Amino acid sequence: MKPDQPRDEDLVRQAQAGDETAFTELVHRHERHVYTLALRMLREPADAEDVLQETFISALRGLKHFRGDATFATWLYRIAYNATLMKLRHPPAPASLDAAIENDENAMPRELTDWSHDPEAALMNKETRRVMDAAVAALPESMRSVFVLRDIDGLSTDETAAVLDISPEAVKVRLHRARLALREKLSSYFGAPRLTTKGAS
Repeated sequence: MKPDQPRDEDLVRQAQAGDETAFTELVHRHERHVYTLALRMLREPADAEDVLQETFISALRGLKHFRGDATFATWLYRIAYNATLMKLRHPPAPASLDAAIENDENAMPRELTDWSHDPEAALMNKETRRVMDAAVAALPESMRSVFVLRDIDGLSTDETAAVLDISPEAVKVRLHRARLALREKLSSYFGAPRLTTKGAS
């Protein structure tokens, strides 16, 4: 946010007083993050669009009850997450990353070898992003939601806990398991030799 722009809290107060322009600005600020959360959880653009619309309709209807106990962004994320869960209840559950993890949240992935190079650099590659997206989508919902909010959207542990209505300790445990599960899933991919155009004969 630029220094001369109003804070979310100011826009919320204006919107609560009937200023439609203020609410429109809130939509513009947060719609990309809401859409990204829904798309990462659902993997269907049409479903993510539905969640986006439902989230802001619900936010507009409930704005008068917003008291600022949490930030507007956290409150909005929680609405979006609940709308996403409603979508997830209808289609078949996505294939699990590991049957043991899916059936037992307390299960831990096995020990892993290090990736052969920096995964952050590799994520710049479209193919790698596709593999990463598929691996994230295969996580159990409880892990996927924490991973998306913390490692993709950049929410703090406390903010993630507020969105998901769980304890900060549970966020840390689920995030750790999600990272290990993704590491296991992607180890073979990152460890495999890569063919490049440079130096190719």
